[in-house]
Amino acid sequence: MPKQGAGDTGLRTLVIGAGAAGSALVRDLLRTPEFGLAPVGVLDDDPAKANRSVDGVPVLGTLAALTTTAVAHRVQVVALAIPGLPHQQVRALATAAAGVGAAVRYLPSFLSALRREVVGSDMRSLDVNKLIGRHEVHVVSPDVRAVIEGRRVLVTGAGGSIGSELCRQVQAFGPSALYMLDHDESNLHRLQLEIWGEALLTDDSLVIADVRDRPRIQQIFRDLKPEVVFHAAAHKHLPLLERHPSEAVKSNVLGTDNLVEAALATGVERFVLISTDKAADPTSVLGASKRLAELIVRANARDARNLGTGVFSAVRFGNVLGSRGSLLSVLAEQLRSGGPVTVTHPDVTRFFMTIEEAVGLVLEAGRMAEGGEVFVLDMGDPVRIVDLVHNFARQVQLGAEDVEIRYTGLRAGEKLNEALFSEGEERLPTVHGRIFATLAGEDAGPEDLAGGLTALYAAAAGNADDEVRRRLAELLPGYRTPEPEPVPALSAPYPDGF
Repeated sequence: MPKQGAGDTGLRTLVIGAGAAGSALVRDLLRTPEFGLAPVGVLDDDPAKANRSVDGVPVLGTLAALTTTAVAHRVQVVALAIPGLPHQQVRALATAAAGVGAAVRYLPSFLSALRREVVGSDMRSLDVNKLIGRHEVHVVSPDVRAVIEGRRVLVTGAGGSIGSELCRQVQAFGPSALYMLDHDESNLHRLQLEIWGEALLTDDSLVIADVRDRPRIQQIFRDLKPEVVFHAAAHKHLPLLERHPSEAVKSNVLGTDNLVEAALATGVERFVLISTDKAADPTSVLGASKRLAELIVRANARDARNLGTGVFSAVRFGNVLGSRGSLLSVLAEQLRSGGPVTVTHPDVTRFFMTIEEAVGLVLEAGRMAEGGEVFVLDMGDPVRIVDLVHNFARQVQLGAEDVEIRYTGLRAGEKLNEALFSEGEERLPTVHGRIFATLAGEDAGPEDLAGGLTALYAAAAGNADDEVRRRLAELLPGYRTPEPEPVPALSAPYPDGF
């Protein structure tokens, strides 16, 4: 797989459509390299356009050749630029693109394209590089197919923004069955409609369950016998979990424990936990609960590896742009309403990644893992939230001087600056040039955790929040239990999530 460095001109992009919109898009991508997409070819069904070029970019074939062309030219992004293309064909092309590890971008309506000089600026997420302070990284490779194809795959938290994108990409790699688990039936209905174009709710692909429910999880694993599990279900809103730590333990720690136990009992081949950078030297209940989830996976991975029964690993996300309830969505709402944008501190920084990068990291972790690793995407330097706000404002045609920012102060458990690895963790390279791993915690086994977890679960079951905080501190040496602080009304309403 090609590695992307700082000198790269952008992700290798295949444009679908050599008409007016596609030609304008190619022109704009060539003219504006900061968009981060480098066109390498065009596909079009018009015989008159065969063997021609668009601004020097060759027409490589018809739409039916997407898969073979994408593989031959190491395509990382497929840009759909044929206005009015039937929805079913759009879905088929997107599925084909995902099936070879390519991300998909969509051009809006032809009418809006005609009204603007730069068509490229209409491309969804095309200018995300300006927000995250680096070029977007192409993560997932076609080799992921070897892990997914022909296997029974279970995704927990399937109705969420990360889980739903995971389901879409997993489906493109040809699993024998895709089981989508969530406790919210409306989310599952919407997800099935998006993936299949219909949602009759009459098959086994949708599973209503709560990961906290141990007997239910065990039943599901016995009945469905998943071979690959991607565990995305979690509580992730930092301020809420500071106020309700028992709920964090029930979902993030006990829920993970239930899934790992069921996976071991039924011979799951690969298990990937989705964690957060807040698990590195945690100072919040969110980070502590996710660190314990990592340790549960790590401890059981050692036993699974010794027994040759499965591969268990985890990934850490930064803040995911575009995920449900993310900073961008709240920024857009605050700017739309004309109110001030709330930021906790003028110097606060965070690591950011796109949904495509996040899902790609999960899939690549499933492919690369040998057991017990925690994988992290190289997200470059952390981004000042204030800088992101100003960049976002400019992209929606507002000047930085037009944005009023109100600083509210860091909330309980929040760090001024996040880290991707704990101080005691070694950053190890992987076969992917932009993914790193750590194997810290080799000495953490079930015998070290079991007693402490039992007491933690008992405290959470009794909703004894102070006891839960104390137990978290006992289980995680170095974790500082923050003093509860009153949160001012409307202070920083955006969730500081993954």
